[in-house]
Amino acid sequence: VQLQASGGGLVQAGGSLRLSCTDSGHIFSNYVMGWFRQAPGKEREFVAAIKWSSRSTYYADSVKGRFTISRDNAKNTAYLQMNSLKPNDTAVYYCAAGPSFGTKAPYDYNYWGQGTQVTVSS
Repeated sequence: VQLQASGGGLVQAGGSLRLSCTDSGHIFSNYVMGWFRQAPGKEREFVAAIKWSSRSTYYADSVKGRFTISRDNAKNTAYLQMNSLKPNDTAVYYCAAGPSFGTKAPYDYNYWGQGTQVTVSS
């Protein structure tokens, strides 16, 4: 599993961005895909996760109702649609893959992408 995250950028508060995470390996569909973020001086925090079947999703309370995680197993790609962005959503966003669903712990994810910067201006 080799993950490549993209789609970050600078957006005004209230705007939207869609992040993508593509796996260049061959076992994407077997893993739970997750998104995490890390703001300067803060610990990496869970954002959202989706099971391989796409029928189960899990969100941090801070993004529930604003962010949507999805995946296309045929394209080996996971997405994070972010709407109604706020300045405190500013962070480096990482995608990750792991075997367990329902966990918010970064150490439960085995594979990580390189991160993409999201900056929300007020």
